[in-house]
Amino acid sequence: MALRTGPPAAAAAAAAEGQLCALREELRGAGRVGYPGPAGDTLLHCAARLGHRDVLAYLVETWDMDIEAANRDYKRPLHEAASQGHRDCVRYLLGRGAAVDCLKKADWTPLMMACTRKNLEVIQDLVEHGANPLLKNKDGWNSLHIASREGDPLILQYLLTVCPTAWKTESKIGRTPLHTAAMHGCLDAVKVLLQRCQYRADCADRCGCTPFMDAVQCGHIDVAQLLLEQHEACWAARDALGAQAIHRAAVTGQDEALRFLVSKLGADVNARAAPSHLTPLHFAAKEGHVSTVRVLLSLGADINSKDERNRSALHLACAGQHAACVELLLLSGLSDSPDVSGALAQQLARSADVLQCFDRHPES
Repeated sequence: MALRTGPPAAAAAAAAEGQLCALREELRGAGRVGYPGPAGDTLLHCAARLGHRDVLAYLVETWDMDIEAANRDYKRPLHEAASQGHRDCVRYLLGRGAAVDCLKKADWTPLMMACTRKNLEVIQDLVEHGANPLLKNKDGWNSLHIASREGDPLILQYLLTVCPTAWKTESKIGRTPLHTAAMHGCLDAVKVLLQRCQYRADCADRCGCTPFMDAVQCGHIDVAQLLLEQHEACWAARDALGAQAIHRAAVTGQDEALRFLVSKLGADVNARAAPSHLTPLHFAAKEGHVSTVRVLLSLGADINSKDERNRSALHLACAGQHAACVELLLLSGLSDSPDVSGALAQQLARSADVLQCFDRHPES
């Protein structure tokens, strides 16, 4: 039978919906179909992605379709089945000899794809067929790193059991699985990594960010507390730009994290990032976080603090055209004053809303 360049729409739909009888009829009438769909998918990709093991077997065994066919992202059917957690399809493809560590675009293996799902059995099947947990994608992440983002402690335990050195990895920007688990608030995953691995306290990425900073700036106070108690994290550590966790929390508007740092840990609410001398209040105003500015003031932030260029929080709020922040700062008693170049904050205002704030508070 002649090879066609694309299947009838009905054949594609039947494969996607798992309608085996309908697919048989379509293919008998159309002849053998090589299916380069819009993304270069074959019928095998569709069947594997949607978990239709019977369709998969029919296409391979009756029509001799290539299980190693790659689409435009270089995904094989095994990538599709693994990424969606379809164990019966994964096992079928492995049983037919599918390459277990084939690479898709960005150098992702089926095991990496499986680690984006909380399906331990699929991961076990791949590893038992020779999948290598130490392989890295283009960003430098291995399978443990990816699993740390999802946070399933049983999967992490399994990967560390079959590959005890998997934790000794960093991404291309120096981030570890511990950074990733902390950033995503995966408390149980962080517990496993602290118990099973030997990360040094306050291990920093290329930007100087520690797992504690990641947890705080994303609002995961429970993870931050665990790192303090079990990993001797230093809440006062500074990143490559001289900022501490309190500055990062102000940037991301994590109000509860700021309360935790100041009220529970004793962090200085007026701490200055080096060498810019920016305070948390400056950072919050720059980002336009009204509630965070309010929280910082309630915690004792000095509303009149200036950075190395003699700019107040009002300068940064005006530069960002954050009218609500400007209004709050003016209402709270902050007066405009020149920076080192002689520029007033009001001169940075461009939007009508910000200019109106000054009109309402001429005394500033």
